[in-house]
Amino acid sequence: MFSSSTIFLLILFLLGYIAKNQAIMVAVYILFGMKLLKLDDKLFPYIHEKGIGWGVIIITIAVLIPIATGEIGFKDLLQSVKSYHAWVALAAGIFVAIVAKYGLSLLANDPQITTALIIGTIIAIVVFQGVAVGPLIGAGIAYVIIKTLEKLPFIN
Repeated sequence: MFSSSTIFLLILFLLGYIAKNQAIMVAVYILFGMKLLKLDDKLFPYIHEKGIGWGVIIITIAVLIPIATGEIGFKDLLQSVKSYHAWVALAAGIFVAIVAKYGLSLLANDPQITTALIIGTIIAIVVFQGVAVGPLIGAGIAYVIIKTLEKLPFIN
């Protein structure tokens, strides 16, 4: 009667409801809508391919709005470099961008890792009220940990 993917989505919706996580409930609701309207065969592959890029663009726009509105200007930038917080943030930005590059490589060369990342993300959202923002970062961190573990003599 129901496909396993539909049952899985229902479970995710219920978990989102229990955890009061609106993002996962809306995402599942939209996916159900696409399936119901029979748009899934056309839209799912396209969204799967382009969605992360769109998400990055939307997040980047949101982060840059204070600059576009003039709320943050060059004066604020100059003030921020006097703070060690800004230097930590700068280093973190560089680190995550490099790690994400390796995450992309890991996902391309080891696609089954995607399943584990999705499950981990869902657990973090539902149980720990996390936010799904970085599959590439997650894959990149996994890459760094995997490569580190592979160097240990007792692994493999």
